[in-house]
Amino acid sequence: MDRKARDAQWSVWMRAAIAGDESAYHKLLSELSQVLRGVVRRGFSGIGVPRDDVEDVVQDVLLAIHLKRHTWDHAMPLGPWVSAIARNKMIDDLRRRGRRPEVSVDLTEFDIEGEDQQAAIDAHDLDRVLDGLSEKNRDIVRSISIDGHSARDVAERLGMTEVAVRVALHRSLKALAETYQEKKL
Repeated sequence: MDRKARDAQWSVWMRAAIAGDESAYHKLLSELSQVLRGVVRRGFSGIGVPRDDVEDVVQDVLLAIHLKRHTWDHAMPLGPWVSAIARNKMIDDLRRRGRRPEVSVDLTEFDIEGEDQQAAIDAHDLDRVLDGLSEKNRDIVRSISIDGHSARDVAERLGMTEVAVRVALHRSLKALAETYQEKKL
């Protein structure tokens, strides 16, 4: 099965899983876990992360997929969404280890035709959605959720407490979710 067909199948399984099909969800997570092990192993190769720790990151990615599955846009392919989660979890793992969070990840497992065009559309849509937030909240959401900075780094840069940054992030994401739900209805 080629990558495009595989990603289409993943998307079908995820839609079915969100609708309550446990069998589809099991198939999806089983297949994703195999692919993610390779992605994480290759991403961590050469930077001194023990092979045993790969499974921890894979489990973190699968948990994040489970917890955030409602945020996936059903009209979009699943692969790029999963790859973004995997990259962020790998960076989080490296940060916990005190390493520079620059991860060279071979995400060819998730290559989809037209991804560059879609990235431009996504960036435009993101800017449009974030325009509904105040400048500070927009900066917090972009810095943490998109650019991958820690709440501590953002707090120091903005002269806020880490707790205040986390609260602002949570409230901003909640407001964005409510706005998105209103537009879907």
